[in-house]
Amino acid sequence: MSNHELLVLGQDRPDGCCPTLLNAPLGEDQAETLAKVFKALGDPVRLRLLSMIASRAGGEVCVCDLTPAFDLSQPTISHHLKLLRQAGLIDSERRGTWVYYRLLPEMTDLLAAVLTRPAGVTP
Repeated sequence: MSNHELLVLGQDRPDGCCPTLLNAPLGEDQAETLAKVFKALGDPVRLRLLSMIASRAGGEVCVCDLTPAFDLSQPTISHHLKLLRQAGLIDSERRGTWVYYRLLPEMTDLLAAVLTRPAGVTP
């Protein structure tokens, strides 16, 4: 299991709503947190891995099923998965010799909320 804690943006606001990029400037800590997540998603391999994990029936996938989809070595795939874990996008569980990965929907929900234009706001 992961040893890091996720920072949930916007919980200190009185309305309990997450700030979006269009209705309030991000604070320094918020920007740093989001930048790490966006950086993790900024690589095509990591984006594909996240998509493969998120779309998997049953909600989890073995690393043994991920590696053959890429023309990369197993250590390289493991490195990409580690970066996704560190960004708070996925979590993992070791079962015997295999590691199983699952999406952490809290982070993808947060990203969606931050990027969504509030109702009634025109660009």
